[in-house]
Amino acid sequence: MRFSALVVTCAAALLLTACYHGSKPPSIGTPAQDFTIKDSDRSVTLSQLHGKIVILNFWATWCPPCIEEMPSLVQLQKQLPDKVTVLGVSVDDDNDDYHKFLKDHGIDFLTVREGGTKTDTGVISPTANKYGTAKIPETYIIDRNGVVRRKFIGPVDWKQQEIVEYLSRLQ
Repeated sequence: MRFSALVVTCAAALLLTACYHGSKPPSIGTPAQDFTIKDSDRSVTLSQLHGKIVILNFWATWCPPCIEEMPSLVQLQKQLPDKVTVLGVSVDDDNDDYHKFLKDHGIDFLTVREGGTKTDTGVISPTANKYGTAKIPETYIIDRNGVVRRKFIGPVDWKQQEIVEYLSRLQ
């Protein structure tokens, strides 16, 4: 019984500290690097979202783990619209594929496309590179004051009660 309680406690702690795989990323606790991305639809500047919690998600249409987590990101934006802004940064090069994906999957949170460079571990855009993103999906939680609080590596189910509660408490 004690062992199972310990496992549950450790799992919860890991969830709330994100998937750091060992050491804490250097950006945690520091101001998020500002950026502006302009694609064929819009221009998005991170600092314009100051005052809201930002879920900054780097993704691509051809990435199965990214596709897996998209519905829960859509649901999170709908569940906490006054508290959270989900900002998806697609590293897709093909504008048509990007738009088709958004339409086909009903992606209605804020997204912008910034083509990337192929590497051994994936495709990384200039903005993703600024954040130290090595592969996608990777997601950063930025608080209302513009400070990076968490980094998630890989797909996340954003509907999890622990995550929703964490975001609801975050200032």
